[in-house]
Formats: sequence, structure tokens, C-alpha cells
Amino acid sequence: MDLRIFTEPQQGADYDTLLTVARAAEELHFDAFFRSDHYLSMGSADGLPGPTDAWITLAGLARETSRIRLGTLVTAGTFRLPGVLAIQVAQVDRMSGGRVELGLGAAWYEAEHRAYGIPFPPERGARLEEQLAIVTGLWNTAPGDTFDFDGTYYRLEKSPALPKPLQERVPVVVGGRGTKRTPRLAATYADEFNMAFAPLADTEAQFGRVRGAAVAAGRAPDDLVYSSALVACVGRDDAEVARRAAAIGRDVAELKADGLAGTPDEVVERIAAFQAIGCSRIYLQVLDLDDLDHLELISSRVMPQLGG
Repeated sequence: MDLRIFTEPQQGADYDTLLTVARAAEELHFDAFFRSDHYLSMGSADGLPGPTDAWITLAGLARETSRIRLGTLVTAGTFRLPGVLAIQVAQVDRMSGGRVELGLGAAWYEAEHRAYGIPFPPERGARLEEQLAIVTGLWNTAPGDTFDFDGTYYRLEKSPALPKPLQERVPVVVGGRGTKRTPRLAATYADEFNMAFAPLADTEAQFGRVRGAAVAAGRAPDDLVYSSALVACVGRDDAEVARRAAAIGRDVAELKADGLAGTPDEVVERIAAFQAIGCSRIYLQVLDLDDLDHLELISSRVMPQLGG
């Protein structure tokens, strides 16, 4: 079971804070550091000092870390043209020595689009399909060849399809709860399917749909990694769990039902339930980025019980 750290910087974090967390995650042997791609805070958070751009952040981290993998969960398809995104991700992959992964989604948070003047078209799912085809198509184009695409929303003519990532294949993550388009897109373009903040039964059902779509696309279902994203709130005892839950404004009972909350042993048991349905990677949503002891506890008391 891979454990990855997943942050939500739009709630209030500058680059230095993210660098501190990423370095701690690397030193504590987590598999990866991922971040969301949002420009506006949610709920009651003031978001100070203001948003950081996902790919600018990852470019910086690429040069200031050495082992940990880096990525987005997920990049908003509305924020960047697909050709530009392919260039950005390829460049950051080279800057990192080949440690980048791309989560790409259709975008959902309309308020941030209004706040920063970003178009929020109604046909985002259909646009996402073309975006995935373009980004992967550009990377897969042989050196010296050109890439053309004539879609409903995007048109590329004689693109040199440069630069190439350092990795032979940048892992692409697709996620979501849609029952038809989402499994098909994952089966067609993704290396990993992610189900975020969903109950165990819903996660199992969606994994099954993706597996079925993979078979229909001529792929072995186990070609994909199946992952979950869950809020983490781990404490040495009930009092510490309660303190950490209060710090992020959440209820302990709700976190135990819907996330990864409790003592290390309780969390290991919960992870085992996800592992039993085929999940091999969990993104731990860490909301209090100043609490590095939280990461240390997970590393020292949870990770060893998972064989990692």
C-alpha cells in the first residue's frame, strides 16, 4: 500500500509551507506529495496569504526535493490549454528528474472561475476527453514527427510535440464518480483511477466499473492502479484524535465514518478494508500543514504495519 500526502493549499498555505511539508514527507518515506489545483478557498477558510499555482509550485519542489514523486489531484482542465499543459508538465518532469504525475479533471468549482475571470463552459466533460487525447498524444508522438488534432473544442496543426517528458510515460490519473464517461476515460487514457472521499461500497462499485471499461477497451484491468483519497486524522489516543479533528473543524465520528481517523491501529484496520477491494494507494488529505508531528506519527506507527 502506497501512502501519499495530499494538500489543499487554497485553504491557506504559501510556497514555503508547502516546501516544508514536501521535504518532511520525503524524509518520512511517503511515496509522493500531491496538491490540489484551486485558486479560491472553500468553506470558512480565509485562504491567506492567497492561492499558489499548482504547476509553479511543483516546478519549485522539483528542484528542492530529490526522491518523492510530485503531482496534482487534480489539475483543472479549464485552467490551461491542453497543449500548454503538456509543455508545463513535461518541463517539470525534466526539472524533477522524472518524478511527475498528472491528475487531470474537468473542474467543478464555479466560484473560483468567476473570482479570477476563468471561463466555466458547460461541456467540461467533453472538453476533458479532448484534453486527455491531446496531452497524451503530444507526449506519445515520436521525435521528428508532428501531432495533429481536429476536435470539437481544440485544433492542433503540425505540432512538433515538444518538449518530451523525461519519463517514458508520465503517469496520468483520472478520477470521479461518473458511471459512464469517467470509467471509459480512465480505461482509455489513465495509468491510475482515483476515487476521492467516497464510502467503501461506492469506491468498490466504481472500481468495478473501471475494470469493466478496461476490458472493453482491450486492457487488462490490473494495468491500472486503483487509489482512494481520504481525510487523515490520526492520534496516539482518543484525545489526540479529537484535538486534530478540532484543529481542522471536523467531527471525529464523521471522520471515522468517511475518512482515516483514529489511533494508528484503527487506521490500519480501515486501510485494510480499502485494500481488500483492490485499492493499492491512498492519498492522505492533510489539512493542518503546520502539524508535522501528524506526518511523523503516520510514518512511524501506520506505515510499518502496511509493509511499507
